[in-house]
Amino acid sequence: MSERFEQGEAPDGGGWRALSVDLAHCVRFYSRLPVPALPWERDAHGLPSFPRLVRAIPLAGLLIGLLPAALLGLSLMAGLGPWLAAMLSVAAMVTATGALHEDGLADLADSCGAATREKRLEIMRDSRIGSFGASALFLALALRIGALAALASRTDGAAAMAAVLIGASLSRTAGLMPIVFLAPARRDGLSRAVGQPARETFWRAAGIAGAIAVGLGALAGLPPVGIALMLVLSGASGLALTRFASRHLGGQTGDVAGAAQQAAEIAALIGLLTALRP
Repeated sequence: MSERFEQGEAPDGGGWRALSVDLAHCVRFYSRLPVPALPWERDAHGLPSFPRLVRAIPLAGLLIGLLPAALLGLSLMAGLGPWLAAMLSVAAMVTATGALHEDGLADLADSCGAATREKRLEIMRDSRIGSFGASALFLALALRIGALAALASRTDGAAAMAAVLIGASLSRTAGLMPIVFLAPARRDGLSRAVGQPARETFWRAAGIAGAIAVGLGALAGLPPVGIALMLVLSGASGLALTRFASRHLGGQTGDVAGAAQQAAEIAALIGLLTALRP
Protein backbone atom coordinates (compact mmCIF):
# COMPACT_ATOMS: atom_id res chain seq x y z
CA MET A 1 0.00 0.00 0.00
CA SER A 2 1.35 3.41 -0.87
CA GLU A 3 2.05 6.16 1.62
CA ARG A 4 -0.65 8.74 0.91
CA PHE A 5 0.18 11.54 3.31
CA GLU A 6 2.85 13.29 5.27
CA GLN A 7 2.87 13.14 9.06
CA GLY A 8 0.12 15.29 10.60
CA GLU A 9 -0.80 16.47 14.07
CA ALA A 10 -4.02 16.86 15.99
CA PRO A 11 -4.80 19.91 18.09
CA ASP A 12 -3.61 19.84 21.65
CA GLY A 13 -5.83 18.27 24.27
CA GLY A 14 -8.17 15.34 24.31
CA GLY A 15 -11.54 17.03 23.79
CA TRP A 16 -14.06 16.77 21.02
CA ARG A 17 -11.93 18.85 18.65
CA ALA A 18 -9.02 16.44 18.95
CA LEU A 19 -11.38 13.49 18.44
CA SER A 20 -12.93 15.12 15.36
CA VAL A 21 -9.46 15.68 13.85
CA ASP A 22 -8.47 12.08 14.58
CA LEU A 23 -11.68 10.87 12.98
CA ALA A 24 -11.15 13.05 9.90
CA HIS A 25 -7.57 11.78 9.51
CA CYS A 26 -8.76 8.17 9.80
CA VAL A 27 -11.51 8.56 7.20
CA ARG A 28 -9.08 10.23 4.80
CA PHE A 29 -6.50 7.49 5.35
CA TYR A 30 -8.86 4.53 5.06
CA SER A 31 -10.97 5.86 2.19
CA ARG A 32 -11.23 8.13 -0.82
CA LEU A 33 -14.20 9.94 0.66
CA PRO A 34 -13.94 13.75 0.50
CA VAL A 35 -13.44 15.07 4.03
CA PRO A 36 -13.15 18.86 4.26
CA ALA A 37 -10.46 20.41 6.41
CA LEU A 38 -11.71 21.29 9.88
CA PRO A 39 -11.12 24.89 11.04
CA TRP A 40 -8.96 23.72 13.95
CA GLU A 41 -6.83 21.22 12.00
CA ARG A 42 -3.10 21.93 11.78
CA ASP A 43 -2.57 19.68 8.76
CA ALA A 44 -5.60 18.35 6.92
CA HIS A 45 -3.52 15.96 4.82
CA GLY A 46 -1.14 14.51 7.37
CA LEU A 47 -0.46 10.83 7.79
CA PRO A 48 -2.39 9.69 10.88
CA SER A 49 -0.35 8.84 13.94
CA PHE A 50 -1.84 5.51 14.98
CA PRO A 51 -0.54 5.63 18.57
CA ARG A 52 -2.71 8.71 19.09
CA LEU A 53 -5.85 8.11 17.07
CA VAL A 54 -6.61 4.40 17.40
CA ARG A 55 -9.74 5.35 19.35
CA ALA A 56 -11.23 6.89 16.20
CA ILE A 57 -10.77 3.87 13.93
CA PRO A 58 -13.99 2.02 14.93
CA LEU A 59 -15.95 5.23 14.29
CA ALA A 60 -14.14 5.79 10.99
CA GLY A 61 -15.10 2.29 9.89
CA LEU A 62 -18.69 3.09 10.75
CA LEU A 63 -18.65 6.24 8.60
CA ILE A 64 -16.97 4.46 5.69
CA GLY A 65 -19.66 1.78 5.82
CA LEU A 66 -22.55 4.26 5.56
CA LEU A 67 -22.64 4.48 1.76
CA PRO A 68 -22.33 0.70 1.13
CA ALA A 69 -24.99 0.03 3.80
CA ALA A 70 -27.36 2.63 2.34
CA LEU A 71 -26.86 1.29 -1.17
CA LEU A 72 -27.63 -2.23 0.04
CA GLY A 73 -30.84 -1.08 1.71
CA LEU A 74 -31.98 1.04 -1.24
CA SER A 75 -31.27 -1.77 -3.70
CA LEU A 76 -33.35 -4.19 -1.67
CA MET A 77 -36.17 -1.65 -1.43
CA ALA A 78 -36.02 -1.20 -5.21
CA GLY A 79 -36.54 -4.93 -5.67
CA LEU A 80 -33.15 -5.66 -7.22
CA GLY A 81 -32.79 -8.86 -5.25
CA PRO A 82 -30.21 -9.87 -2.64
CA TRP A 83 -27.41 -10.84 -5.03
CA LEU A 84 -27.39 -7.66 -7.08
CA ALA A 85 -27.86 -5.58 -3.93
CA ALA A 86 -24.88 -7.31 -2.30
CA MET A 87 -22.70 -6.79 -5.38
CA LEU A 88 -23.55 -3.09 -5.48
CA SER A 89 -22.81 -2.73 -1.78
CA VAL A 90 -19.41 -4.41 -2.03
CA ALA A 91 -18.61 -2.38 -5.15
CA ALA A 92 -19.43 0.79 -3.22
CA MET A 93 -17.12 -0.26 -0.38
CA VAL A 94 -14.24 -1.04 -2.73
CA THR A 95 -14.74 2.28 -4.51
CA ALA A 96 -14.97 4.23 -1.26
CA THR A 97 -11.75 2.74 0.10
CA GLY A 98 -9.83 2.80 -3.17
CA ALA A 99 -9.32 -0.97 -2.76
CA LEU A 100 -6.84 -0.17 0.02
CA HIS A 101 -7.39 -3.38 1.98
CA GLU A 102 -7.85 -5.55 -1.10
CA ASP A 103 -4.45 -4.38 -2.30
CA GLY A 104 -2.89 -5.52 0.96
CA LEU A 105 -4.58 -8.91 0.75
CA ALA A 106 -3.37 -9.46 -2.82
CA ASP A 107 0.21 -8.47 -1.97
CA LEU A 108 0.35 -10.75 1.05
CA ALA A 109 -1.13 -13.64 -0.94
CA ASP A 110 1.45 -13.20 -3.71
CA SER A 111 4.25 -13.38 -1.14
CA CYS A 112 3.19 -16.92 -0.25
CA GLY A 113 4.94 -18.17 -3.38
CA ALA A 114 8.39 -17.10 -2.15
CA ALA A 115 10.74 -19.22 -0.05
CA THR A 116 12.59 -16.52 1.91
CA ARG A 117 11.54 -13.58 4.05
CA GLU A 118 13.51 -11.12 1.93
CA LYS A 119 11.90 -12.32 -1.29
CA ARG A 120 8.44 -12.16 0.28
CA LEU A 121 8.91 -8.55 1.29
CA GLU A 122 10.24 -7.75 -2.18
CA ILE A 123 7.19 -9.31 -3.83
CA MET A 124 4.85 -7.38 -1.55
CA ARG A 125 6.32 -4.11 -2.84
CA ASP A 126 5.82 -5.12 -6.47
CA SER A 127 2.81 -3.33 -7.96
CA ARG A 128 2.08 -6.26 -10.26
CA ILE A 129 -0.41 -8.88 -9.18
CA GLY A 130 0.31 -12.60 -9.45
CA SER A 131 -1.85 -15.70 -9.55
CA PHE A 132 -1.96 -16.02 -5.74
CA GLY A 133 -3.02 -12.40 -5.37
CA ALA A 134 -5.65 -12.59 -8.09
CA SER A 135 -7.09 -15.77 -6.57
CA ALA A 136 -7.20 -14.20 -3.11
CA LEU A 137 -8.98 -11.11 -4.45
CA PHE A 138 -11.56 -13.19 -6.31
CA LEU A 139 -12.26 -15.37 -3.30
CA ALA A 140 -12.49 -12.42 -0.90
CA LEU A 141 -14.94 -10.54 -3.11
CA ALA A 142 -16.99 -13.68 -3.75
CA LEU A 143 -17.17 -14.49 -0.04
CA ARG A 144 -18.24 -10.96 0.90
CA ILE A 145 -20.88 -10.80 -1.81
CA GLY A 146 -22.15 -14.29 -1.05
CA ALA A 147 -22.36 -13.64 2.68
CA LEU A 148 -24.16 -10.33 2.21
CA ALA A 149 -26.59 -11.83 -0.29
CA ALA A 150 -27.41 -14.65 2.12
CA LEU A 151 -27.88 -12.18 4.98
CA ALA A 152 -30.14 -10.01 2.84
CA SER A 153 -32.27 -13.00 1.96
CA ARG A 154 -32.66 -14.09 5.60
CA THR A 155 -33.24 -10.71 7.25
CA ASP A 156 -34.89 -7.39 6.51
CA GLY A 157 -33.11 -4.45 4.98
CA ALA A 158 -32.36 -2.74 8.29
CA ALA A 159 -30.64 -5.83 9.69
CA ALA A 160 -28.58 -6.30 6.52
CA MET A 161 -27.51 -2.65 6.62
CA ALA A 162 -26.52 -3.01 10.27
CA ALA A 163 -24.40 -6.03 9.37
CA VAL A 164 -22.46 -3.95 6.83
CA LEU A 165 -21.86 -1.18 9.37
CA ILE A 166 -20.82 -3.55 12.15
CA GLY A 167 -18.52 -5.47 9.82
CA ALA A 168 -16.89 -2.24 8.64
CA SER A 169 -16.19 -1.12 12.20
CA LEU A 170 -15.07 -4.46 13.63
CA SER A 171 -12.85 -5.39 10.69
CA ARG A 172 -10.89 -2.13 10.70
CA THR A 173 -10.34 -2.52 14.42
CA ALA A 174 -9.17 -6.11 13.92
CA GLY A 175 -6.88 -4.86 11.17
CA LEU A 176 -4.94 -2.99 13.86
CA MET A 177 -3.86 -6.20 15.56
CA PRO A 178 -0.75 -6.84 13.44
CA ILE A 179 0.34 -3.22 13.92
CA VAL A 180 -0.20 -3.42 17.68
CA PHE A 181 1.26 -6.84 18.44
CA LEU A 182 4.14 -7.06 15.93
CA ALA A 183 7.13 -4.91 15.13
CA PRO A 184 7.45 -3.57 11.56
CA ALA A 185 9.03 -6.07 9.17
CA ARG A 186 10.84 -3.27 7.32
CA ARG A 187 12.94 -0.35 8.42
CA ASP A 188 10.84 1.91 6.22
CA GLY A 189 7.32 1.79 4.87
CA LEU A 190 3.80 2.68 5.91
CA SER A 191 3.57 0.48 9.00
CA ARG A 192 6.64 2.11 10.54
CA ALA A 193 5.58 5.62 9.48
CA VAL A 194 2.21 5.47 11.24
CA GLY A 195 3.74 4.29 14.52
CA GLN A 196 2.89 1.41 16.83
CA PRO A 197 -0.10 1.92 19.14
CA ALA A 198 0.04 0.81 22.76
CA ARG A 199 -1.87 -2.36 23.54
CA GLU A 200 -3.97 -0.53 26.12
CA THR A 201 -5.08 1.92 23.44
CA PHE A 202 -6.01 -0.94 21.13
CA TRP A 203 -8.16 -2.61 23.79
CA ARG A 204 -10.03 0.66 24.29
CA ALA A 205 -10.68 0.80 20.56
CA ALA A 206 -11.84 -2.81 20.63
CA GLY A 207 -14.26 -1.89 23.40
CA ILE A 208 -15.66 0.94 21.28
CA ALA A 209 -16.06 -1.38 18.29
CA GLY A 210 -17.77 -3.94 20.51
CA ALA A 211 -20.17 -1.32 21.85
CA ILE A 212 -21.01 -0.24 18.29
CA ALA A 213 -21.69 -3.86 17.33
CA VAL A 214 -23.92 -4.53 20.32
CA GLY A 215 -25.79 -1.23 20.02
CA LEU A 216 -26.43 -1.40 16.27
CA GLY A 217 -27.18 -5.10 16.41
CA ALA A 218 -29.79 -4.61 19.12
CA LEU A 219 -31.43 -1.70 17.26
CA ALA A 220 -31.62 -3.77 14.07
CA GLY A 221 -32.91 -6.87 15.85
CA LEU A 222 -29.90 -9.07 15.11
CA PRO A 223 -29.67 -12.19 17.30
CA PRO A 224 -27.32 -11.84 20.30
CA VAL A 225 -25.56 -15.06 19.31
CA GLY A 226 -24.89 -13.62 15.87
CA ILE A 227 -23.46 -10.41 17.31
CA ALA A 228 -21.25 -12.44 19.64
CA LEU A 229 -19.99 -14.53 16.72
CA MET A 230 -19.18 -11.38 14.75
CA LEU A 231 -17.09 -10.13 17.67
CA VAL A 232 -15.30 -13.40 18.30
CA LEU A 233 -14.61 -14.38 14.70
CA SER A 234 -13.43 -10.95 13.59
CA GLY A 235 -11.00 -10.86 16.49
CA ALA A 236 -9.87 -14.42 15.86
CA SER A 237 -9.22 -13.62 12.20
CA GLY A 238 -7.12 -10.59 13.10
CA LEU A 239 -5.14 -12.72 15.55
CA ALA A 240 -4.66 -15.49 12.98
CA LEU A 241 -3.26 -13.04 10.41
CA THR A 242 -1.01 -11.57 13.10
CA ARG A 243 0.45 -14.98 13.96
CA PHE A 244 0.82 -15.85 10.28
CA ALA A 245 2.69 -12.59 9.60
CA SER A 246 5.01 -13.27 12.53
CA ARG A 247 6.04 -16.63 11.04
CA HIS A 248 5.90 -15.55 7.40
CA LEU A 249 7.58 -12.14 7.56
CA GLY A 250 8.99 -11.81 11.06
CA GLY A 251 6.81 -8.73 11.59
CA GLN A 252 4.05 -6.69 10.07
CA THR A 253 3.52 -4.37 7.12
CA GLY A 254 0.61 -2.25 5.94
CA ASP A 255 -0.32 -5.08 3.59
CA VAL A 256 -0.72 -7.43 6.55
CA ALA A 257 -3.08 -4.96 8.21
CA GLY A 258 -5.13 -4.78 5.00
CA ALA A 259 -5.31 -8.55 4.74
CA ALA A 260 -6.38 -8.78 8.39
CA GLN A 261 -9.21 -6.33 7.70
CA GLN A 262 -10.46 -8.39 4.79
CA ALA A 263 -10.33 -11.64 6.74
CA ALA A 264 -12.08 -10.07 9.73
CA GLU A 265 -14.90 -8.62 7.61
CA ILE A 266 -15.56 -11.95 5.92
CA ALA A 267 -15.43 -13.81 9.24
CA ALA A 268 -17.82 -11.35 10.90
CA LEU A 269 -20.42 -11.66 8.12
CA ILE A 270 -20.20 -15.46 8.08
CA GLY A 271 -20.42 -15.55 11.88
CA LEU A 272 -23.67 -13.59 11.80
CA LEU A 273 -24.97 -15.74 8.96
CA THR A 274 -24.54 -18.94 10.96
CA ALA A 275 -26.89 -17.54 13.61
CA LEU A 276 -29.55 -16.79 11.00
CA ARG A 277 -30.26 -20.26 9.72
CA PRO A 278 -33.36 -20.41 7.48
